[in-house]
Amino acid sequence: MTVNWHAIDTVLLDMDGTLLDLHFDNFFWMQHLPKRYAEQHNLSLEQVSTKLEKRMRDYQGTLNWYCTDFWSEEFNLDIVALKQEIDHLIGERPFARSFLEALATHNKQRVLVTNAHRDSVELKFAITGIDAHLDSVISSHDYGQPKEDQRFWQQLQDNIGFDPERTLFIDDSDNILHSAEQFGIAHLLGIEQPDSQRAPRQSASFPMISSFAQLLSIGT
Repeated sequence: MTVNWHAIDTVLLDMDGTLLDLHFDNFFWMQHLPKRYAEQHNLSLEQVSTKLEKRMRDYQGTLNWYCTDFWSEEFNLDIVALKQEIDHLIGERPFARSFLEALATHNKQRVLVTNAHRDSVELKFAITGIDAHLDSVISSHDYGQPKEDQRFWQQLQDNIGFDPERTLFIDDSDNILHSAEQFGIAHLLGIEQPDSQRAPRQSASFPMISSFAQLLSIGT
């Protein structure tokens, strides 16, 4: 993977599926939450899984889809507490920390930009400590718009003052990468295997990396 680091001042990084393994989130929403919901309502897992999947799909791409408060109220369950039950599954993707350290060595601004609610962000920081290697942390809930919305990027630019032409953005969602591209961010990379327990994905739109080890030659 060749990146022209001389043309980049700011690196924007997604959290779930990019810096961190998406396995935790997929397991939580597709297995742990349905199991707990079924137990609470004395229903079969089959009944619950279809119901919850449809309900969540209705909000996909909106801020509510990423909001722990919204789903706690929607399902009458404490989403953060349920996540804590399986927090041993939270982990970093290969060489994520080494990459962040290399960026700092070469004076690149490191900004986490995530759609995750602040509750989820804080839980994952408590487990990984990866926030110590970031210069700024932005949740789309801070702005009231998800990364799929152009208003998110405008507020982010107003907030941290990045130059889109000299910015690299790395995310595991093609939809969000397209949104960043529409805003004018010049350097874009996807993630080949966001969930370590699932097969690698393909993208016809953006170059992808399988590991941050591919990006460690920042000084060359």
